Amino acid sequence: MSERHASGADQAERPEAPAAGRVVFVGAGPGAADLLTFRAARAIAAADVVIWAASLVHPDVLQHARADAEIVDSALLPMEGVLPYYRRAVAEGLTIARIHSGDPGLWGALQEQLDRCDDLGLATEVIPGVSAFSAVAAAVGRELTIPEVAQSVILTRLGGGKTPMPAGEEVREFARHGTTMALFLSAARSRQLQEELTEGGYPGDTPCVVAYQCSWPDELIVRCRLDELADTVREHRLWKHTLVLVGPALAAGGTRSHLYHPGHFHGFRRAERLARRELRDAHRP
Repeated sequence: MSERHASGADQAERPEAPAAGRVVFVGAGPGAADLLTFRAARAIAAADVVIWAASLVHPDVLQHARADAEIVDSALLPMEGVLPYYRRAVAEGLTIARIHSGDPGLWGALQEQLDRCDDLGLATEVIPGVSAFSAVAAAVGRELTIPEVAQSVILTRLGGGKTPMPAGEEVREFARHGTTMALFLSAARSRQLQEELTEGGYPGDTPCVVAYQCSWPDELIVRCRLDELADTVREHRLWKHTLVLVGPALAAGGTRSHLYHPGHFHGFRRAERLARRELRDAHRP
């Protein structure tokens, strides 16, 4: 009995270890606060500290934060300026919402932060966000994967900027596929972008969409041909927060997906026999 009491006393005197804390990387989407996912909004509302970059994220997303949350603008902070907040999360058991523009998995410097959090023993979660290329496609009312025209979407950026491109990932090489491309972080060198897309094989009349801050109050979206791309970008003085879509799917029509064709069957629907035969004949070599 006495041993049990002594053991209990030792446990009572032993200080409790602080909670490890966690960091939730939140995809803020292209800008508009109502394009956040429900999960993203809940994560921001639950956070003790909200870290966001005023240079990239629209301030409306902060309306989801608690009134007593600590708000930190990371626009002027390098990684070393953010790490002290992660260390505080470990020491004080805090929950941090780290807000990224668009989707954190695309050009979000996400992996290096996940690695640092792992080193610190922080739990992490990544909440995806609507990427700018999806928002722009929706804004112009276009499908990016038109049957028999384009069935792939290439997401990339122009080489030669601050971050080196791996060998073989040049825009001109991707352009050889002739499918839909979404070019991020490239508007500042629009002439080079136009030249590489042309060298890769896109005809001069290939349709393009140039979108500045899609879904923001001051969004600007213009259409042009590829041979007008550089002049269009310069005319509107666009150099950042601008996405370029290019490819034949941006103007194509008149094709039909097999998915809703009466001759297509799947686990929930049987194909009509005549329509099925017509579908096979149409695609027979």
